[in-house]
Amino acid sequence: MLAQRGRAMGPAMRNAFILLAAFAAAPALAQGPLGTAERGTYVCELPGDAAGAAGIARPQENFTIASASRYQSARGDGTYLRQGDTIRFTGGPRKGEAYRIENANFLRRLGPDGEPGRLRCVRSGG
Repeated sequence: MLAQRGRAMGPAMRNAFILLAAFAAAPALAQGPLGTAERGTYVCELPGDAAGAAGIARPQENFTIASASRYQSARGDGTYLRQGDTIRFTGGPRKGEAYRIENANFLRRLGPDGEPGRLRCVRSGG
């Protein structure tokens, strides 16, 4: 049926239809360009308070960006995807976790609602 409509539409209308379908099928474009995270080990902590340490270490949350799409952690290895200023673990034991890139060496974990949480991770090196 679509093929019949395509012949009846004419080339200009068919091209417009194809373009509209492409935009509808590509919501990831609105989230920013694909990229990679800085390689290295990210050491994670919660903020401390004025009466104690500046940060409360959370070593179980630490991870290493090993390559352009792979991470390693104490819980196991997996894959990640960077879109714009967001890193999302897409495979492995941390699948579904997301972080906002504050700068090249500083990440903040995002909650299920997409809002920044308290956990912060700082790149300590390669």
